[in-house]
Amino acid sequence: MHTVWKGAISFGLVHVPVKMFSATEDKDISMKYIHKTCGTPLSYVRTCQHCEQPVEWEQISRGYEYEPGRFVLFEKEELDSLSEANKEIQILDFVDLTEIDPIYFQKTYYLAPGDTGAGAYSLLLEAMRQSGKIGIAKVSIRSKSSLAAIRVIQDCIAMETIFYPDEIRSIAQVPNLPENPKVNDKELTMAKMLIEQLSTPFEPGKYKDDYREKVLTMIEQKVAGEEIKVAPEAQKTNVIDLMAALQASLEAVKPASVPTEPAEPAAAPKAKGKKKAKETVS
Repeated sequence: MHTVWKGAISFGLVHVPVKMFSATEDKDISMKYIHKTCGTPLSYVRTCQHCEQPVEWEQISRGYEYEPGRFVLFEKEELDSLSEANKEIQILDFVDLTEIDPIYFQKTYYLAPGDTGAGAYSLLLEAMRQSGKIGIAKVSIRSKSSLAAIRVIQDCIAMETIFYPDEIRSIAQVPNLPENPKVNDKELTMAKMLIEQLSTPFEPGKYKDDYREKVLTMIEQKVAGEEIKVAPEAQKTNVIDLMAALQASLEAVKPASVPTEPAEPAAAPKAKGKKKAKETVS
């Protein structure tokens, strides 16, 4: 794996040299924009609207618009100097993982011990494992300051960048939320039963990116020159009868009953004399 950052974890006066590696990878299928007429990939050109000419990277700086049309400019080195000055993951507090809402989490990194930090690394890892706590830290990566959660994953110390509180939008901004929600007791009972039927231990291996697999199959078919036909999916209708939808959902996920031995066929009932007489009358 490629090292994305080098520095140290600090808690109290303890320094743990570490190297950082990205724990996840983007598996999106990359495609280029193509000119339909000639089949040539399109390129993006940075153009100055005032000078009406292309601009090279060497001629570009960053700017903050503090008033409409007015900017203060920053060179890359100026911004980099703010983060380069502090190559440290500074643990501020230790908390319980359950106290952090998942909305705060951004991206996960694995931390490996530096060339001389194996002993301190192992000490921090085992202390965190036995305490059951995770560290809340500050870190600067690629000119961006971030909060981070330091925790143990198996035999590795991991860091998950998390949003600052003022980066989380208030739920009050979400439109059309019901103010005084009311639910039908019977529907609620059935909904809870459905949740119970669908509840299972989390097994990440069972989940697959179906869309990516379909795109890869389609790419292989196009490369092979095959004709592609995509079957249209059945249109889903709006739920009108919520109770009926819940009932049908429960029936669909209900575990199959154990088959039993077929019972002996019951003897046919004897016809009553009166009925028989009536049937024989011509």
